[in-house]
This record gives sequence, structure tokens and C-alpha cells, in this order.
Amino acid sequence: MKKNIAIIMGGYSSEVEISLNSGNVVYKHIDREKYNPYKVHILKNKWVLVDDNNNEYPINKHDFSSEINGQKITFDCVFNAIHGTPGEDGKILAYFDLIGLKHTSAPFYQMALTFNKRDCLSVVKNYGIKTAKSIYFNKGDEISEKKIIERVGLPCFVKPNNAGSSFGISKVYKKEELKNAIQKAYNEDNEILIESFLNGKEVSVGVIEYKNEIIILGITEIIPENDFFDHEAKYKGKAQEITPARLSKTEEERVKEVAKIAYKALGMSGFSRSEYIFVNEEPHFLEMNTVPGMTEASLLPQQAKYAKISLTDLFSNAIEMALNN
Repeated sequence: MKKNIAIIMGGYSSEVEISLNSGNVVYKHIDREKYNPYKVHILKNKWVLVDDNNNEYPINKHDFSSEINGQKITFDCVFNAIHGTPGEDGKILAYFDLIGLKHTSAPFYQMALTFNKRDCLSVVKNYGIKTAKSIYFNKGDEISEKKIIERVGLPCFVKPNNAGSSFGISKVYKKEELKNAIQKAYNEDNEILIESFLNGKEVSVGVIEYKNEIIILGITEIIPENDFFDHEAKYKGKAQEITPARLSKTEEERVKEVAKIAYKALGMSGFSRSEYIFVNEEPHFLEMNTVPGMTEASLLPQQAKYAKISLTDLFSNAIEMALNN
């Protein structure tokens, strides 16, 4: 008997449109011989099941069911395609745990941990993984520009602590640019992270649990046309993405080792894509994405193709591992 799969997409952050695109790709490629897929939009003003004619049916939050023409639809599993809150930060996953509904993501605490850049960095550092120098602020903290520059130098990156798709990020070259960059980051989040600039080759590493084994999908070298791998570079083709990355044997083996250590240290399961910059052949961890983009322009699908895993197989594996967990 086919399993009913809710593909949740949308969310409450600036990444809503990207998430809807990702969710639609999952819906397009899911194995319909095994599953009955349903698109579920999780938005600030409504939770609705959306059919192929764009008719909307409210989700009953008591048990995450819906009703279509008098027939109650319940789900065997949720495929999480929400970038940002409440999918990538674990909030909605805690709700699913409470009502006993299985999902394709890591446990909610691990999702919350990796989404918080500051806390995520504190864990990986403990496992000997290199990172940039950094300093953190909460909204309302007194900020000393002199102290920031003494700590991280210039240029530096100013980032929202809890945000994705490079929203709110600035590369700062001059002391006079810090104020506006900090405000831009605070527009996305009440916590910000300021990091030193690392000058080196940037790569993205897809790590997943596939057939009960942690595997490296692929390593993608990123060469942005813009000043850094910003939102435009990620989603509007303003970057060269080379899979497999042009790495020395030493670099390749080391980043694979570090990526697996980070995956295990953070208690991950399911999908992940982590970013690194090489300094003297040593990969420095930037961040981990636990709901990586699934659009045609996204890195993880490119890496899966390199690993000779179709999107259909990739999505089926995630669902089966969730159902059997």
C-alpha cells in the first residue's frame, strides 16, 4: 500500500519562495509507485494542502491531517523542504515529534543547533575543526567597532546568526561600513555573527545518510562572480560551480574527513551540506545547511548527480530511512 507523504514547504522567513521551489522539485521527482505525495504550504497566515489545481484545503493542526471532498487525509511521513524557520530550525519538527509523525530531517534539537551559527561553531571547534575568528552580538548590545576590528580584522563578514540563503550578509572592507552591515544583519535576526575573512578556495560538501551509511555525495568548488557567495550567486547563476572540486589529493581527503566528523559531531541524520574554505590545505568550517536547496540550481542535486544517485532515489532513501527510524 502506498504511503502518504506530506512535502512541507514555504516557511516564515525570507527563504519562503526558495523553499516553495525546492518543495515543488521534490513533488515532481518523488516515486509515485511507492508514495502518494501532497504539497503542504506552511505559511505565517495559513497551513494548507495544495492540489495540482491550486485548490487549498486547511491543515488540522491537532493531528496534521486535511480533508478533501469529505475524505480525511492523514500522512505516514513528512518530507521537510522548509528552509529557515520553522523547518530548518527544528520548531515544526518538535511538533511532529509530539504528535508522533515521522519526518526526513534530523531530530529537532540537532536542527536548532546547526541553524544557530554561533552554537554550531562552538561544537565543531571542540572536535578540532578549524573556523574563522569570530565575535557575536545580541540586539541591544553595546558595539565597539574598534573591538570588532581588533578581534577579526578587515575585511570581515557580518551575518545574521539564524538565517539562510545568504540573506542579510555583508562583506565589510572599512570601519565606516560596519554600522550599515550590522543593521542589515539585524533586519534578519536579533543575533549577529561577525567573522574574519578567510582567503582561499571555497567548497561545499554534501553529506547524507544513504542506505544506513554516512556518505559524501560530492564536493563542489564555488567561484562567485560577486564579492562572495551571496544570494545572487547562489540562485541567479552568478557563480561558477565545479563538481568535482579541483582539489589536491590531500585537500580532498582532509575535507571529506572533516565533513564526516562535523556530521557526526552535530548528531546529524538525513540531508546536509556544509561549507568550507581552505587555508594552507586545511578546510575551515563556515556553516552547515540541514535543509539544503533542491531547486535545479541547487548544489545538492548537482552532487547527487555526480554520485550517480537520481533525485527520485535520493528522496526515496530519505523517506524510507524516516519510516524505518
